[in-house]
Amino acid sequence: MNRHGIHRLTRHAGPRRKAAVLGVLGVAVVGALVATMMPLLAADDPALVAVADTTATTVPQDGDNGVKTSLATCPAPCDGNPRGARDAVVEFAVRGVPATAVGLRATLRVYAWRDAAATVTAYASPVDARQARPAPVEPVTALDSVSRVAEGFNEWDVSALVRGNGNWTVSLAQSGLDTRLYWASRENRDPELRPRLLVDYDVAPTASPTVPATSTPATTAPASPTPRVEPSTPRPSATTPAATPSTTAPANGSGRCGTVSAKLVPSCGAWWGMYSPASAGNGWDHGQAVADVEAQVGRKFDVVHRYHDFSNAGSNGAFPDPYEQQQLREGRLLFFAWESRNFSTGTTFTWADVYSGRHDETIDAVAGRIKAVGAPVFMGFDHEPEDEPAKGSDADFVRAWRYVHDRFARAGASNAVWVWVMMGWSGYHDRYVGLYPGDRYVDWVGYDPYNFQVCNGSTVWKSPHETVGGFYRWLDDNGVGAGKPRMLAEFGTNLHPDDPGAKRRWFEEFPAALKAHPKIKAAIYFNSPGMTRKSSTCDMTMNHNASAVAGFAQAGRDSYLRQPTARSTRD
Repeated sequence: MNRHGIHRLTRHAGPRRKAAVLGVLGVAVVGALVATMMPLLAADDPALVAVADTTATTVPQDGDNGVKTSLATCPAPCDGNPRGARDAVVEFAVRGVPATAVGLRATLRVYAWRDAAATVTAYASPVDARQARPAPVEPVTALDSVSRVAEGFNEWDVSALVRGNGNWTVSLAQSGLDTRLYWASRENRDPELRPRLLVDYDVAPTASPTVPATSTPATTAPASPTPRVEPSTPRPSATTPAATPSTTAPANGSGRCGTVSAKLVPSCGAWWGMYSPASAGNGWDHGQAVADVEAQVGRKFDVVHRYHDFSNAGSNGAFPDPYEQQQLREGRLLFFAWESRNFSTGTTFTWADVYSGRHDETIDAVAGRIKAVGAPVFMGFDHEPEDEPAKGSDADFVRAWRYVHDRFARAGASNAVWVWVMMGWSGYHDRYVGLYPGDRYVDWVGYDPYNFQVCNGSTVWKSPHETVGGFYRWLDDNGVGAGKPRMLAEFGTNLHPDDPGAKRRWFEEFPAALKAHPKIKAAIYFNSPGMTRKSSTCDMTMNHNASAVAGFAQAGRDSYLRQPTARSTRD
């Protein structure tokens, strides 16, 4: 199934994913023009804009339906006025959803000017958003609520109302705070702040066989981040499924393999990537660290993963650095994992530091350099935040993520493809919904599965299927990031102390595990001991002996992992 969105149609050059041209029906008429279909390919706006809005109220100064920059919400009594209730009313026109669409999802996004301890509920509304000063109507069908209003965009799931093409009207009603809150209207002078409706859905693709692809400066030592060693409590696992055939349907529904979407999703198969840390032994040459592993396994990696900090200096913080720029020129995709800390000094910044604006200069500088790349790049912010209690609460993380994302958007760095990365450990399952920034802010969903075995005190040897399957199923069951491509932002396996060939076989079986979990569109090996300690029974690297290298090289030769990046010919 391929996820389509009528808000996601953007222009691009070169061989890209085909997308249906959908449009928004304008409500206003100009001259004899009653209605027109406007293809969204002509604009960079990422969502449907409101066709009408107003404040439902009996208060004279609100709801006159003139050119207002704000909408208002308030319960009764409001600011001491027993008749001062106000509801914000917004209408959208959805057009172009095909009759074959299934699983349609709609998200309302409205911008608030300040934080407030108020609950705001979205309701299906009978109010005419074009009417001058309509009276508030007692709400009936509640769609979704936010329990606390955040400065910036707030989101409501309105999928129960928006069932396909048509005009859909939502009212926002406030409770818990008896003073007015103001929201940006469709007439606001800043078009980026106007109400938006995000709509996407699934359609069934036509199956098609996979076509195998053909085949500088010195820096200070970076403090490489490390995979967290999960507690040894066993995770639930399923019986290893049978491997699926190597034939795979194009992920974009184009009926054709070998293309790459604007969000870096390969039309078939999955990307094969590597994190390989530099060291003093190679002069902290990050390019050579990757090239050395490529020479061992006999191929280029599709994705190179690097970790960077908030120093905005040197190879740690002033990225992309010359090594990464060269890797881009050679056709690799880049994944920047950006951490709110300073590697050299060991300083950790809180998420409140980030969203309070203390690091705006750094954020804007990085956004400017990412924009200057001129091609899509993977971008992450604070991977594995569930294991960072010193940085703040889960809500703080979400707010910081959105803050960074929105500053990138305002800087024009639309080529940043945002990857939300969690550990994926079952002990944190109850937190992941609260850590998700929202579909508007996430392009890929990532997690970091490992077969640690004795490296974390366990005696359980997990197959590749068991390693990647647990959080994959949790995501399916809980609908977090539904429709998003998935990435193993880090993965790895230990050796087996009692079976010298186990690690080689684990790698050789890995492509079959990916084929059995087709939503995974990229897998990046974390080639470092991380928080583990090398010993005769623990080594998480893929190149500690010839047998492991042979297995990893065999995995990388599978046609499922030989997809062209659209910027180079595979060697």
